[in-house]
Amino acid sequence: MIEAIPFDVAPSTLAFIILGLTLGAFMWGRLRYDLVALCALLASVALGLVPADEAFTGFGHPAVITVAAVLVLSRGFERAGIVNLIAEQVLKAGNRLIVQLTVLVGTVVVLSGVMNNVGALALLLPVALRLAREHDTSPSLLLMPLAFGSLLGGLTTLIGTPPNIIIASYRGNLTGENFGLFSFSPVGVAVALAGLGFIVLVGWRLTPRRAGKASSADMFDTASYLAELKVGEDARANGLTLQQLRQEIDEAIPVLAVVRDDKRRAGYAFYGTLQPGDILLLEAAPEELKLLEDKVGLSVVSEPGEAGEDSAEEEKSSASGKKATSRGVNIEGLQLVEAVVRNDSMMSHRSVRQLRLHHQFGLHLVAVARDGTRLRQRLRDIRFQAGDVLLLQGSEREMKESLATLGCLPLANRELTFGQPRKMALSLGVFALAIGVMLLDLAPAAVALSGAAVVTLLAGVLPLRDGYQALDGPVIVLLGAMLPVGKALDSSGGAELIADALLQIGSQWPAVVTLTGLFVVSMLLSNVVNNAAAALLMAPIGASLANGLDASLDPFLMVVAVSASCAFLTPIGHQSNTLVLGPGGYRFGDYWKLGLPLSLVVMAVAIPVILWRWPL
Repeated sequence: MIEAIPFDVAPSTLAFIILGLTLGAFMWGRLRYDLVALCALLASVALGLVPADEAFTGFGHPAVITVAAVLVLSRGFERAGIVNLIAEQVLKAGNRLIVQLTVLVGTVVVLSGVMNNVGALALLLPVALRLAREHDTSPSLLLMPLAFGSLLGGLTTLIGTPPNIIIASYRGNLTGENFGLFSFSPVGVAVALAGLGFIVLVGWRLTPRRAGKASSADMFDTASYLAELKVGEDARANGLTLQQLRQEIDEAIPVLAVVRDDKRRAGYAFYGTLQPGDILLLEAAPEELKLLEDKVGLSVVSEPGEAGEDSAEEEKSSASGKKATSRGVNIEGLQLVEAVVRNDSMMSHRSVRQLRLHHQFGLHLVAVARDGTRLRQRLRDIRFQAGDVLLLQGSEREMKESLATLGCLPLANRELTFGQPRKMALSLGVFALAIGVMLLDLAPAAVALSGAAVVTLLAGVLPLRDGYQALDGPVIVLLGAMLPVGKALDSSGGAELIADALLQIGSQWPAVVTLTGLFVVSMLLSNVVNNAAAALLMAPIGASLANGLDASLDPFLMVVAVSASCAFLTPIGHQSNTLVLGPGGYRFGDYWKLGLPLSLVVMAVAIPVILWRWPL
């Protein structure tokens, strides 16, 4: 029951206002979507649309628990080495682009059906970059198809993507019976195969061909910015630590190494004070070099573009932490790592100074690339965006944990490692047991998968700390907060009003036309808001349409499930799309060129298969 509202406004009108503001905030993108969802929930409680004692019931909803369990199991697969074993085979794809695309996209489709699709993409993204580098292929031809393949693969099973889990649970609330693990497979497999065929045979030709972004050396052109500066006898830098040096010039210029008596120490590991004769190896633009000369008296030994002229090939390898020379200076082991900023990263819209990257996380920012091009502005002035590619320096021991905390995905130099055979077998066995329990209806999906996740942690396949890191906090909060808000849309009569309006518009048309319209609306919505939010908002509308047409519920819910995962038109509709934005050198307008025809292919295949499997 909806509690009394203290002023004379229809509950449905209030629900529309809240949802309109929520969608606007999602599209604006300046606030994280989990924070937007929490604001929407609290506003709904304040206006009486959601009872106060039910405000946080969404966080205990089976859909939320299932998503959390799948995230932990996905990380377990990675830790056990199962996915890396598969990835090693992908690297043998050969020189032909069509074969590379078939193997790479086909692999991510399969993996996305049994683990979280963003996790599957994250595991294969470094593999795709390495494949592009080894075979001199433009990564832009591989990465967008890879991202879209992860979305297609998620359609094939219940656990592949959050919208499937949400729709299955919503059906259970209405009918008392959820969709099963493989209920999505008839339409999901058909759509995935059609999409895979289209991408491999035709679609890749619609992606932009951007050259030279397969490695950090190409993207950041580190050698062009490498310079050496010497600490003189009378320099103000004498006796300063590197931190004091940065404070003195009020600039976050990254010092990659300090050379003293022909011995080099990485900048992140140098905690002493500078002495006369020390040489600083750093990346700096001409105006920054002048700043260092004027303010602290450092003298330039070699300017950017001059360092290491005798060995161009070794210069390029410096960005990957390999051996390089700069006027005889060995800069091996500087721990430079390339990483991409995720949608849910705490770095979004914040600067280096606000994040306290060095003090808080032990990382030095060396360079930033956006849309495949290195940003030329001062590092301290850059506000990070999702999809930015960062070149970072830091301790190898702390790097992995720091990147995970910041919400960044490491790209370069991610070597494939193999887990222990016992852990591989255990991880697969536990997962297979959970699948069997679900298929035999011995326990709901949330219970079976949670049990498998707990066994994975107890057996040591995945350390508990990694298990907590695997939980995608923003997605969990989004789901937990938006579930009551979506329910309020239904209970306030808002979903029924939208359905009635759609029914009046299409009253003279066959039901299949209304079903197609639902598909289009839900698909467009998923391209501007999170796909889970799209499913939560469109599910009640689909159910109301089915009720208004006196038709079966299942085809309408299945249309919402499929269309909510078809975010092929923009880089912001799905995390997979955003993750390839920077490494692929794509621009916002590149996505629809492949995404629009792929969306039409998906719709042309999905609707007939849905109607065949779940007649109206």
